[in-house]
Amino acid sequence: MTTLAGHDPAPFAFGAMQFGGGADRAASAAMYDACRAAGLRHFDTAWTYTGGDSERILGALCAAERDEVFVATKVGYTGGASEANIRGQVDESRARLKMDVIDLLYMHRFDDDTPLEITVETLARLQSDGVIRHIGVSNYAAWQVMKAACIAARFGTRIDAIQPMYNLVKRQAEVELLPMCKSEAITPVCYSPLGGGLLTGKYAAGGSGRLTEDQRYAARYGQAPMHDAARGLVDIAREVGVDPATLAVAWVAAHDAQPVPILSARSAAQLAPSLDGMRFEMGADLYARLAGLMMAPPPATDRIEEA
Repeated sequence: MTTLAGHDPAPFAFGAMQFGGGADRAASAAMYDACRAAGLRHFDTAWTYTGGDSERILGALCAAERDEVFVATKVGYTGGASEANIRGQVDESRARLKMDVIDLLYMHRFDDDTPLEITVETLARLQSDGVIRHIGVSNYAAWQVMKAACIAARFGTRIDAIQPMYNLVKRQAEVELLPMCKSEAITPVCYSPLGGGLLTGKYAAGGSGRLTEDQRYAARYGQAPMHDAARGLVDIAREVGVDPATLAVAWVAAHDAQPVPILSARSAAQLAPSLDGMRFEMGADLYARLAGLMMAPPPATDRIEEA
C-alpha cells in the first residue's frame, strides 16, 4: 500500500464494530489475538461504535504493542464535519484509545452542510500537528473524494484511503471508486465483504442474523438476485472445498485496485473462515466465475458500445 508507506498495514483489516456490542471483552480479545496470529495488524473502529466501547477495548488490546499495529478510526458520523466537531471527536477517540496519534482518520460520511474546505483544512492541520498520520474518507462518492483531494493538495497533503461498501453482491464501487483508487493511488479499505453475513451461506441454510433482525440490512440485501448469488457462492465453495466466507473475502481482495477487506465477526470461531481468506489464492478463472454470480453494475458512461 504505497499510499500508507511507513505504516503499511497488512492486506486485510479487522473491523472492531462489534467490540463492546455483539462481542464482549473476552470475545473481543480472542478475535484480536486470532488476527495477530494470522499476521493481520490493521484495526478499524469509529467514534460512534458501541458508545465508545469499541475504541476503549481496541485501545486496551493494542496497548502492549502499539508500534506493531495500525489503528484507524472515524469521526463525523454524527454532529457533522465542522472543525469543532472533528476536533472534539478526535480528542475523545484518542482518550478512549489511549493513543496520542491515530494512524488513519476517516471522515465517516460526507456532510452537505459544512464547506469541504473547512473539513479538509481541519484534517490537514491535525496531520501537520502530528495528531493523525493519514487522512481518509468513508461513504463518499468519487466526485466528493476527488474534490477533497484537490483541496488537500492546496494544504500539501492528500487523501490516502477511502472506505466504501464492497462485496460480491454490492459492486457499485467498481463503477468509479475503485478505478479512481487505482488511478490516484488511494487505498480502498472495503467494509462488508460478507454482505452482512449473506455471503457466509447461513441464510441459505435457514439461519438468522442481521438480515433477519435489522431492517436496514434486510433492505440492503433483500433483492432476490443477491440471495441467488449467495447460494451459488455456497455451491462453488463446496466444490472448491473451502468456507463461503473464505471465498467472499478473497474475491474482494483480488480486485486489481488492491482493496483491503475489513473482516469482522462476533467470535473467533466465526472469524476464522474470513482469516483463511488472507491465505487463499484466487485464480483468474475462479475470480471470473464468482463475479458471474451477480450482474456487474453498468459503467459510468452511457456509451456502452465503447466501454
